[in-house]
Amino acid sequence: MGVRSAAAAAADQWIDPDDGIRYPAGEVHAWAPGRNETVCGLSLSRSRLTRFPNVSWADVQPESGRHAEGVQAVCRCCHAALGARRDERGWTRSNPRP
Repeated sequence: MGVRSAAAAAADQWIDPDDGIRYPAGEVHAWAPGRNETVCGLSLSRSRLTRFPNVSWADVQPESGRHAEGVQAVCRCCHAALGARRDERGWTRSNPRP
């Protein structure tokens, strides 16, 4: 799963009055199209997250994104998995079960 293919999945949505397109709002997670879970491992259906394949992960970052108006929180694990850690070491999800 690469950084370039990550899209957004969010707990809520807002509709831009100018163009009528829906954008993510609330808590936002990174999602790879074609998978049923976020980068951090949350199930999209069980977590009731909405997919936004038209919005890239870079566009929902509050500090630099263009579609981040409704974003309240960004998942720390997803953010770290896509290369945004302080020490520049990426987060990887290993086998979670013993």
